[in-house]
Amino acid sequence: MTATAPLRLLAQDPDDLAVISAAMQDAVARVGDIAYEAKGRVLTIAFNRYCWESGGSERVRSALQLGGVLNVQARKIRRTPRDAVVEVLAVTFEAGETPGGLVTISCAGGGDLRATVECVDAVLADISEPWPTPREPAHQD
Repeated sequence: MTATAPLRLLAQDPDDLAVISAAMQDAVARVGDIAYEAKGRVLTIAFNRYCWESGGSERVRSALQLGGVLNVQARKIRRTPRDAVVEVLAVTFEAGETPGGLVTISCAGGGDLRATVECVDAVLADISEPWPTPREPAHQD
């Protein structure tokens, strides 16, 4: 196990979001850990992130928060049971009316979560100590 500092990343443009996407690849979240607060315009997702930056073999509890969220849509993501798991493949931004657009969180199995945002405003933070995992992520072709 390699000791690394907890990640704390801020994205304010699509290039920054690509860095967060790389860190989130193969993260897993329970559907019940996805929360959209419409009044505060915040989407928060807690997940177990695979630590690619430490050479793998560890996961860490992390959270992603998107600000300025106008609405959220889910496609092919089960909402029940609340412990159903989604696996993140990528986080992308599609420009709309500047500086806004769509942030899409693509998941294994073809599902995705799309957030219409006023601008790119994302924070990724590790919120626990890493723990060893014997399983390296693998995807079906």
